[in-house]
Amino acid sequence: MTKEIEALQQIIDTHEKIVFFGGAGVSTESGIPDFRSQDGLYHLKYKYPPETIISHTFFVRRPEEFYEFYKDKMLILDAQPNPAHLKLAELERAGKLTAVVTQNIDGLHQKAGSKRVYELHGSVLRNYCTRCRKFFDAEYVKSADGIPRCDRDNAIIKPDVVLYEEGLDNDVVRGALKAISEADVLIIGGTSLVVYPAAGMVDYFRGDKVVLINKSATGRDSAADLIIREPIGEVLSQIVVR
Repeated sequence: MTKEIEALQQIIDTHEKIVFFGGAGVSTESGIPDFRSQDGLYHLKYKYPPETIISHTFFVRRPEEFYEFYKDKMLILDAQPNPAHLKLAELERAGKLTAVVTQNIDGLHQKAGSKRVYELHGSVLRNYCTRCRKFFDAEYVKSADGIPRCDRDNAIIKPDVVLYEEGLDNDVVRGALKAISEADVLIIGGTSLVVYPAAGMVDYFRGDKVVLINKSATGRDSAADLIIREPIGEVLSQIVVR
């Protein structure tokens, strides 16, 4: 173990109310691309910029092109949890981790076994008819020819994902803020902390230790008690839950 991993182990061993706040970097080790790295979706070439395509306006005005991009680049259904997801679920089962707050939409935390997960930006696994609100799973959307439509009223189906120009779910936000404000350790991992309002939630932490696990620097580095510049799966896989 490196000194940083030993320090993280010590923090986890001596605290009982840990909250994990994570971003895209948590899932890149599962093969899901992020948005801002050199290989992320923002650096790919499309007819429109990705941030334009995954906006509410674009979904309403150009649903066919929205879904062409969404099904190709965002609806990755064969991804599996990596060591980071699995270790967090193990920490929750051991009573050490009280919640996961994630900006990811892939559902991998739940697939790994985590129970208390606040999905700030929604989930690709939930989809609803825009008219009657009937639920559809991700496989239905993925296999649809072009725009997925409701089999009841033929209205367009929308993923339960927070698009640009849309607000976060109030209940999810309240739950996440409560968990963060009551934690004694906040582990921030795999996020550049530049997407708001999600990134601003870490300001509600009033506990003992802030740990930052991210391969690149963030604007919150100065507030961290421990910084680890390694892939988060590699880091957490070395932690022993006891």
